[in-house]
Amino acid sequence: MSRDTWNLDNGPLRGLYRDRENGWIFGVCAGLAEFGNFNVGTIRVIAVICLCIFTWATALVYIAATLLFRARPLIYSGRYNEYEFWRRRGHS
Repeated sequence: MSRDTWNLDNGPLRGLYRDRENGWIFGVCAGLAEFGNFNVGTIRVIAVICLCIFTWATALVYIAATLLFRARPLIYSGRYNEYEFWRRRGHS
């Protein structure tokens, strides 16, 4: 998914998020990759290398990022008329 992802209610997503849909553990690497518009595989390789070299520091930073970053809101990517139907149905 690219950085210019839109939330139909609030406009483009901004800030750092944990991407639960594309993440492996908590989605921190996937969220950082989306924020910086990098390949998620590259970020994961960098994270594993840092984990091997700086074990405790990397683990603490990852845990802190897990606790501080919000979970990325789920985005509907289907047809707009279906979105409107379910949106109206949810308000009833």
